[in-house]
Amino acid sequence: MAGSSAAAPKPTPLLKDELDIVIPTIRNLDFLEMWRPFFEPYHLIIVQDGDPSKTINVPEGFDYELYNRNDINRILGPKASCISFKDSACRCFGYMVSKKKYIFTIDDDCFVAKDPSGKEINALQQHIQNLLSPSTPFFFNTLYDPYREGADFVRGYPFSLREGVPTAVSHGLWLNIPDYDAPTQLVKPRERNTRYVDAVLTIPKGTLFPMCGMNLGFNRDLIGPAMYFGLMGDGQPIGRYDDMWAGWCTKVICDHMGWGIKTGLPYIWHSKASNPFVNLKKEYKGIYWQEEIIPFFQQVTIPKECTTVQQCYIELSKQVEDKLGKVDPYFSKLAEAMVTWIEAWDELNPSTELPNGTAKA
Repeated sequence: MAGSSAAAPKPTPLLKDELDIVIPTIRNLDFLEMWRPFFEPYHLIIVQDGDPSKTINVPEGFDYELYNRNDINRILGPKASCISFKDSACRCFGYMVSKKKYIFTIDDDCFVAKDPSGKEINALQQHIQNLLSPSTPFFFNTLYDPYREGADFVRGYPFSLREGVPTAVSHGLWLNIPDYDAPTQLVKPRERNTRYVDAVLTIPKGTLFPMCGMNLGFNRDLIGPAMYFGLMGDGQPIGRYDDMWAGWCTKVICDHMGWGIKTGLPYIWHSKASNPFVNLKKEYKGIYWQEEIIPFFQQVTIPKECTTVQQCYIELSKQVEDKLGKVDPYFSKLAEAMVTWIEAWDELNPSTELPNGTAKA
């Protein structure tokens, strides 16, 4: 019997109309060609950093909107002061203007990785799977993600906790260039990550982690207002701590709200090692400050009266001012920017402040 010559219809991409891809950049986005099979069905929000008069070329066929510094100033007015300049932290403006339930953000030096069998990894699809399945922050499952096909809860796992909780963040990893700080880069200049670990796990409640923004998915409706990448880069005494700041704030708020964060799959291929000497200048103060910042976040408590992410974040800003403001005046400035960020978020998203992650009407 002759085979049909008609091609099988392509399956509809997951969450096609519920997810935006946010990309911060200073250059032409040729890297999108490699991602075309995975990204083309989705809407892109491109946040152009640096000189707004420079034209950024985007390959044909992508549905996108592009914002530069002039657009940010026009849309936010005086509140644009909370959006970093000359730092990838500018990406959080894309989170603010999105109207979708989910966000995937990726850096422009990240390419499609391959799994050990040689198959190209659809990173976006794996993030979506992570976000659509529950998390287990209150009790660790030794088989990692129990909701994954072929896995389950192990003997001794309380049945009362097996329903899990909503997943707010999916944190992906990287092959090739590791996400190291400048001192580690300097002593291990040739080190590459070749280790593919086929696992996803929920980060336990009460445990902090260093969040990397180059391969990240999150439920914007749940945790969006906490995904502020801080005041970094131009005019600030620190850089390269933007995603980590957002991660620490997000984690303590997720712990308070009863939501989960997953880390592990998917992998992307990180192609470009940034200059460790340039990075050291940006990170220098942060390397000292993190020894104060981490204990602060480990000890922070959010009052039970805080029932929205916005309320939690404003409370965090007060504690940042009170406790970290003594470390350096920068933190008083950052605390003020955190408040400005929430004010700007609520202006652009007036209906999102709902208790306990209730869906928007």
